[in-house]
Amino acid sequence: MTQTIAPRAAATTTGGVAFRVRVLLLLLLAVIGAVLAGAAPASAHAALTGSDPQQGAVVSRAPTQVSLTFSEQVAMSDGSVRVLDPKGKRVDTGKATDLGGTTYGVKLHSGLPDGTFTVTYQVVSADSHPVSGAFTFSVGAPSQTSVALSDPAVGGGVVGALYGVGRYVSYTGFILLVGGAAFMLACWQRGAGVRPVQRLVVSGWLALTGATLALLLLRGSYVGSGKVGDIFDLTLLGQVLQTKSGAALVSRLLLLAAGALFIAVLFGAYARRDEADVTDASGKDDGSDKGGVDVDAEKRDLTFGLAIGGAVVAAGLAASWAMAEHASTGIQAGLAMPVDVLHLLAVAVWLGGLSTLLVALFRAPAETQIDAVAVRRFSRLAFGSVTVLATTGIYQSWRQVGSWSALTGTWYGQLLLIKIGLVAVLVGIAWISRRWTAQLSEAPRTKAMATAGAKAGATAGATALAELRTKQPTKVPANSRDSSSEGSDSRDANSGGSNSAGSNSGNSRRAAQLARQQAAVATARQKRLRDADPARAGLRRSVLAEAGVAVVLLAVTTVLTSTEPGRTEEAAQQATSSSSQRSGPLSLKLPFDTGGQDGKGTAEVTLDPARVGGNEMHVFVERPNGKAFDVPEVKVAFTLAAKKIGPLPVTPDRIATGHWSAIGVQIPMAGDWEIAVTVRTSDIDQTTVTKNAKIG
Repeated sequence: MTQTIAPRAAATTTGGVAFRVRVLLLLLLAVIGAVLAGAAPASAHAALTGSDPQQGAVVSRAPTQVSLTFSEQVAMSDGSVRVLDPKGKRVDTGKATDLGGTTYGVKLHSGLPDGTFTVTYQVVSADSHPVSGAFTFSVGAPSQTSVALSDPAVGGGVVGALYGVGRYVSYTGFILLVGGAAFMLACWQRGAGVRPVQRLVVSGWLALTGATLALLLLRGSYVGSGKVGDIFDLTLLGQVLQTKSGAALVSRLLLLAAGALFIAVLFGAYARRDEADVTDASGKDDGSDKGGVDVDAEKRDLTFGLAIGGAVVAAGLAASWAMAEHASTGIQAGLAMPVDVLHLLAVAVWLGGLSTLLVALFRAPAETQIDAVAVRRFSRLAFGSVTVLATTGIYQSWRQVGSWSALTGTWYGQLLLIKIGLVAVLVGIAWISRRWTAQLSEAPRTKAMATAGAKAGATAGATALAELRTKQPTKVPANSRDSSSEGSDSRDANSGGSNSAGSNSGNSRRAAQLARQQAAVATARQKRLRDADPARAGLRRSVLAEAGVAVVLLAVTTVLTSTEPGRTEEAAQQATSSSSQRSGPLSLKLPFDTGGQDGKGTAEVTLDPARVGGNEMHVFVERPNGKAFDVPEVKVAFTLAAKKIGPLPVTPDRIATGHWSAIGVQIPMAGDWEIAVTVRTSDIDQTTVTKNAKIG
């Protein structure tokens, strides 16, 4: 009965662990799928905030160049900006130039025809993300154009999806590598010799290294054509290595080589030193002095050296993100980059340590179960990490969002609110875990039970083996055998030796099997005793819940880092709205009174299309009864006081009674313009009336 129950008990416990791990893995895959399905095909962190000529503008003469202004600095190459005539033929010189600040331009050929021109651009923002778009302007008058922009948005497609997965895997690997190592050095030094924990940290290193190599190969196609075939283009790879993002990825690979050396020492010399200390603590040696060497001092020095070296490598890895992404551009970049490094390290120590604790609670062998002291140390370390995370996160949020309207009205701000909510949930679950930690029984009792169970299993196996050996067939002396057995003995003379050897071999196998079963019974009994501790069982459940929320939090953070910041998005929206808020002609009615006889009336000014560039203006002068008013003169002037532009005088031509018109009225800039209309009703009676209107 015992032989059949023991394997089932062990299988039940193992099956429960496997079920929880599978649930967590399915949650991870579901989150990745949802993120990839809901992500936009391109994540632009720099926005086009202006152009000359402006989008939709109609200019009277062809410009000599087209200039683009972005919300931050961008990287351009030859062909980044293309200008196409109505027939789709390129009319730019192909070489983009930096005009200062965040404005870039490209020269145009002379002798351009009238019609609608298309401007396309594809650049890389200062935080390493690709940006693309297009707009049109017209020379003389709008016309039909044969240009069709059917290419997929930059940063999208299969390459964009692979790049997003690579970013998620790289963040995950960084968290497991840094957080796992920090957990062992600061909280649970015995964990350096635990095989499941070792596998977790090594898996983090492998994931980060593999993802970095993949991102380096994908980078050229990601910011360029987006074609899968360009992934292994060595020419593109060479171009990537010359960019800031390429330098950051190469630096990360070099730091990972140093990280491999750190892992080798941590799981090699350091783990063996800890095992030696455990042996000394068992009573075989005092462990204080061996051959004149202070073992405790040597271990402290090794711990200190690993801590310093690991901190340098971890900070360097975090800086490889900070130097190439959000923190490297925008306001206060000099302060934002070290703050971003602290933020990433705090996330890694918290979530990576949480993952290591989860593995230790579920997968660590019974004889090396994590104790309450280590869990309490991690609780304090996690509290410090959350404090740093909150402080740096508040600063980063202010820097990237900038206003309450951007917090609720942009996708970046909404993702940030989701992240804050997930962090709050994690802190709440961590508080529950802290309560279980306070009730967690100390380790000596569990260790004693584990040792007793192991010894009991070994003793039972040895006893069973001894019993089987005592049941071996006893050899009968030759002088006591009767004649009736001689025939039989003589017939079995050749086979007796082999039968005896086979019997001994079978008994040995049965003894070994019985010993294994007895050990399994002891292990299962020890696991039931360990799991019977309600505090430890509660801690397992709460830590598993924390890990599940952490998976979702990491996915949201990955999407957040590839989303246009709220401050930039809001500025782009304002620029776009100011240039397109008028969808039709502008019409203003201005009552006037020149003071003389028959001097009252109304001047109606229409401006079409009421945008930056050339416009068609009409002025209709009417009497109070609505009939056309034949006045001798009408003048109009435009003033943009905010930019100290104007007044720009316009003298319209008389078309008919009460109707005046002007073609090609140039509005140089969008803004709140003052429109002044001067009406003369006689040789001495005239007046000027004004009204403000948004144009452009």
